[in-house]
Amino acid sequence: MKVILKSDIKGVGKKDDVINVADGYARNYLFPRKLAVLATEGNLISLKEKNDAQRFKKQSEYGEARELAKKLSKLSVTFKVKTGENGRLFGSITSKDIAEKIKSEFGIEVDKKKIVLDEAIKSAGVYDLEVKVYPEVSSKIKVEVIEG
Repeated sequence: MKVILKSDIKGVGKKDDVINVADGYARNYLFPRKLAVLATEGNLISLKEKNDAQRFKKQSEYGEARELAKKLSKLSVTFKVKTGENGRLFGSITSKDIAEKIKSEFGIEVDKKKIVLDEAIKSAGVYDLEVKVYPEVSSKIKVEVIEG
């Protein structure tokens, strides 16, 4: 019997997979627990439409992410901070500070978790940081920390 899975089932398949299972397994286990529906013509068409809509949404999100990456690659963020001896900062600059500065200066909202910063910036200088905009789409941003 052909069924469409409604959730991931270990050893059987993933959500929205169309698979063949034994009639008894489908009627006695999958259908009562609402883990699958019968793969009728109507259900297959609605599954195809759903997959097409998801694919279109992902493509549009990917396009938007590439546009954002282009904008970010042209940006340079400057922080004027007080420093002690040897150019060490009083405090540090974190990814949250960088995200807030980008939003306030350029109006572009970037999630602080997507800014790749191994450690907080603790000394003056110029840093090239990576911003992961979308899976497989990233951009470099220039962060300049100067004594002020």
